[in-house]
Amino acid sequence: MNEVVETLRNIEQNYKIFQQQQFTFTKALDHTREEAHDLIRPVATIVQVQVYKDHHCISATDRRILNMFISICNDLRNLCQKLETVHPGDHVTNGLLERCKVLLNDSNDLSAIRATYPHGVVNYLSFEEARNTYGGVVSLIPIVIDHLKEWVTYTKRHLLHQSHILTEVAVATAGPWDQHCSGSRE
Repeated sequence: MNEVVETLRNIEQNYKIFQQQQFTFTKALDHTREEAHDLIRPVATIVQVQVYKDHHCISATDRRILNMFISICNDLRNLCQKLETVHPGDHVTNGLLERCKVLLNDSNDLSAIRATYPHGVVNYLSFEEARNTYGGVVSLIPIVIDHLKEWVTYTKRHLLHQSHILTEVAVATAGPWDQHCSGSRE
């Protein structure tokens, strides 16, 4: 579990760096959309960002920031896979993971999602950008990180609660001989 928390913390640090460059990200999308002659349709999928980067990116700065976005999405996807193996899950954790996997699906349409308070990522966009063009793609990472944090918090509480119950059951089912034997010998 500590490895999961550390991985999520590293992803969050990378996202903070990316978030500081959101203006560069949206400008890179502007440049590549213009190069692709694709200015009408919103940026709605991860694969769309990948295509812009691979086929319509001229600037090294644009390529770097688009690559950073794709890299963070891949890291989140890998973490989701790891979470499935770390904890068998219940309906709550499986639901959170499923939402993350759907959001991180390369061809999932992100145009309708929006990050809300406390995330200000959409607030930094112009009205047109937020409403029509980039709102979904800039909201993806903070929404997935929130779901993964919720997964970690729930799992820690649930595991702590289960271990507490197991300890109580072990003490309650211990017979007098077990209690006598577990005492100190003089």
